Amino acid sequence: MDEMIVGGCRIGQEFCFAGTIRARIVNVREYGRNLGGNAMKLRRRRLLYLSWLAVTINLTIALAAPARSDAAEIKVLTTRAMNHVLTELAGAFERTSEHKITLFLAPPNEISRRIVNDEIVDVAMSGGPVIEDLVQQGKIVPGSKLVLARVGIGLAVRAGAAKPDISSVEAFKHTLLAAKSIVYTDPAVGGTSGIHFAKVLDRLGIAQEMKAKSILNAQAAITPSAEIVARGEAELGIQLISEIVSVPGAELVGPLPAELQAMTALSAGIVTNAEESGAAQALFKFLTSPAAAEVIKKAGMEPGGS
Repeated sequence: MDEMIVGGCRIGQEFCFAGTIRARIVNVREYGRNLGGNAMKLRRRRLLYLSWLAVTINLTIALAAPARSDAAEIKVLTTRAMNHVLTELAGAFERTSEHKITLFLAPPNEISRRIVNDEIVDVAMSGGPVIEDLVQQGKIVPGSKLVLARVGIGLAVRAGAAKPDISSVEAFKHTLLAAKSIVYTDPAVGGTSGIHFAKVLDRLGIAQEMKAKSILNAQAAITPSAEIVARGEAELGIQLISEIVSVPGAELVGPLPAELQAMTALSAGIVTNAEESGAAQALFKFLTSPAAAEVIKKAGMEPGGS
């Protein structure tokens, strides 16, 4: 059979076929190298793009959120009356502002003493004339005082107990005289409900009769009178309504009869030596918002406004 040499390759039955295969293998290898190089470049470009995207997203989040250096701890010295509301709202406020609320509970007279003695807190909250008195003494920033809520005085019984009749002054008087024991805030610590209830007993003419079965709670800021009722240590409890409804195991019978009722304004102010006055202003704005008003209502109080 005739044979022909082409380009150094003998073209025949087997040699031509083998040469063609070898050429094709070389071409495939070259294509693979080119393809691999392009794939590597593509992967590098994708990695660079993803890195840029991650940096951009993180920068956007960082700019949108308050800087950590701006987050503050707001120290609030307060009576128990606002404790439930502040505890309920603290989470939402901290999420939206990144500021943290730290509560210190004390009776009104102690709040006044501690602020006068220049204890380092940012906000003071109390019922009665405490905040206004501190304004007059230069211990509360002028113009910062506001009324957060107003609340009445109520009667508590242990959960599940029969609820006595307090629908009228006479019915309320009869309920008090029939009770085996009653607990209320010691007037000596400055609690508005205790001071007022002592006057109610005088007005009803039963102060002496009630004295032997009355428990004066001097630690009402720490242990509410409703909690003593819930433990079964007193049959009845007299306290601000907001301090009754927040206690597990106690139930609100109702407010005192209108003729005997006294509404307490719960006020707040920024202390003159506050370390976080700006954050305190943000807290005041939040506590006077519609969202806070709903929580205040659920606690048995009326939103106070300014």
